[in-house]
Amino acid sequence: MSSMEERMELGVAAAPGSSSSGLGVGPVGGVLDAGPGSAGLAGIQEESGVRRDGPGSEADPDAPPKKRVRHQEGEAGKLEERLYSVLCCTVCLDLPKASVYQCTNGHLMCAGCFIHLLADARLKEEQATCPNCRCEISKSLCCRNLAVEKAVSELPSECSYCLKQFPRSGLERHQTEECQDRVTQCKYKRIGCPWHGPFHELSAHEAECSHPSKTGMELMGILDEMDQSHRRELQLYNSIFSLLCFEKIGFTEVQFRPYRTDDFITRLYYETPRFTVLNQTWVLKARVNDSERNPNLSCKRTLSFQLILKSKVNSALECSFLLLKGPYDDVKIKPVIQHHVFSNDANETEYALLPISDSVECNKLLAAKNINLRLFIFQIQK
Repeated sequence: MSSMEERMELGVAAAPGSSSSGLGVGPVGGVLDAGPGSAGLAGIQEESGVRRDGPGSEADPDAPPKKRVRHQEGEAGKLEERLYSVLCCTVCLDLPKASVYQCTNGHLMCAGCFIHLLADARLKEEQATCPNCRCEISKSLCCRNLAVEKAVSELPSECSYCLKQFPRSGLERHQTEECQDRVTQCKYKRIGCPWHGPFHELSAHEAECSHPSKTGMELMGILDEMDQSHRRELQLYNSIFSLLCFEKIGFTEVQFRPYRTDDFITRLYYETPRFTVLNQTWVLKARVNDSERNPNLSCKRTLSFQLILKSKVNSALECSFLLLKGPYDDVKIKPVIQHHVFSNDANETEYALLPISDSVECNKLLAAKNINLRLFIFQIQK
């Protein structure tokens, strides 16, 4: 008897409802029993999306197709780790800490990198472009992405002190007020205690700190240093109050506009339109990094300015002046009083540094279309 006939006899001899181990043979029209040998067939049916709901069942044609569960293959990262690569800044590849800007094609940039790109383009006399798609970017073309900002604020981030996970929106408060491992200082630092340590050790240190028991002579040197710093601040404010008592005081809003020199390698500089203060005509000029050749290659950026008297005067004009931030800007400028005696032969002051706090503030000014500040001039009467 042939092997084909033997298999047919085995199939006929099988009782209804019974199964042949390893063969998966059953009654006609019934469901095949899943034996060890039928695992491959079941896997193929599951992959191809074939549904078997039992005898006599019919699929509802109006029912939406069921989605198959997708299992992670290998060692796929957590959802948070995958979101980091999706929501990160395209320039620094880090998660934004504050505002998030996007180009017209949706590529994300943190506020610091966005301002830096605009400042670099201004220094190189180029149109700022997105580093991903090279489309044009500017403050008018780009907009903030509030959805990404909120999503980033809810992502977990690790505390740099206790190494625990917290939402980014509450991480700063935790690190400054709540973390028991945050670095803090002794309350006697004002009298010279140099201790720095974790917050949970602060009470034990202060109970044993030796500085409260020091004599007055030992504390005099520390107090003298503190008095000197306070004296400098007090002298500045007293000088400003004295200038405000002068008879002739003038102030105006000035707008620095960007220009280029006529050199072979052009350099960026700023100049204001002519303005009138104290019945005299003036102009302000400013330059970046003291007009160095390639300021865009430097990480440290500064702005320096000079005041120019355009009017002719019959006698020397002694003035004090200072620049402060305008009413619509958020740049941080410290008040510094400048002094000059103007005449027809000495109608320009030396370039003085604009007292901004750091290069980040300088980039904010360079990224703007114009720089808006407020100038005060005080005429000194003889």
